[in-house]
Amino acid sequence: MRVGAIIVAAGKGRRMGAGKNKVYLEISGKTVLQRTVEVFENCEIVDEIVVVTDDILLCKENLKGFSKVKTVVLGGETRQKSVKNGLDAIDCDIAIIHDGARALICEEEIIKTIESAKKYGAAAVGVKSKDTLKKINKDGFIEKTIDRDFVYNIQTPQAFLYSEIKKLHEETHEEFTDDCALYESVGKKVKIVDGKYDNIKITTPEDLQVAEKILEKRKNK
Repeated sequence: MRVGAIIVAAGKGRRMGAGKNKVYLEISGKTVLQRTVEVFENCEIVDEIVVVTDDILLCKENLKGFSKVKTVVLGGETRQKSVKNGLDAIDCDIAIIHDGARALICEEEIIKTIESAKKYGAAAVGVKSKDTLKKINKDGFIEKTIDRDFVYNIQTPQAFLYSEIKKLHEETHEEFTDDCALYESVGKKVKIVDGKYDNIKITTPEDLQVAEKILEKRKNK
């Protein structure tokens, strides 16, 4: 089955306060986007990469030399519309969708997500919640404690049978927080793939510092 990766990198990154898209900031000598795309580039079972951006020329310049990046397309007004633009530009059987700002993803998680999507139709990387979770009422009082053994923090990548996720994006008139929520909205199930807590989404200046430390730790293993 042909696998296409959609890297969503069209955000403005206002919380970073850098005056430019955060994916062009550097971590240990490479941009966030370069580090993200590099993992998919080096993954043997990924055939093609489409990057969704807010600046096509800058993005192409930043990704020179990546042979699997077949297309760079403009993003939409929302993340969901950006994903749809990426889906419209790719030709594959399995679409794996990933946040451009999650530069610390490992090839192992990419492969497990793709293989699970082939088997179950949809899969997403997630980690078990470390915190005790409470359900509260409208007045801000706790109603009950939620069993955290059944609660995951969902990350990306998220992978789907291409024909199914593309059809859902074309037909929906609602906005969802991620592609799993869109998939779930029509009663379909998503298989969870155990990920790593260091697959952080780089959003703030502090995240850049954390990412540097994670890369240093990996290097010294």
